[in-house]
Amino acid sequence: MIQFEGYMAKKATRRASNGRLEEALATLITNQAHFVAQMARMDERSARSDERFARIESELSEIKNILRDHHRILLHHEQILENLPEAIREKIGFVKPR
Repeated sequence: MIQFEGYMAKKATRRASNGRLEEALATLITNQAHFVAQMARMDERSARSDERFARIESELSEIKNILRDHHRILLHHEQILENLPEAIREKIGFVKPR
């Protein structure tokens, strides 16, 4: 009878141990599902960020082109303004004394 009682105690311990193992597996599966869902959200966020940065880079390139054009135009206007006094003198017939 002693052997039977020892067997029953081991069986009860095994059942309790299996219950804890099943509980741990269920927790692991739940945590994995949460992790996978979080990774999917992060992937979506990353894709949106990539699209946003691409748009920003494109707009920045356009702004740089506009600024280059403005710089070129300003240099041209600067030349015109530098030559303006002499052009006015010539227009009104003023001759520089020699």
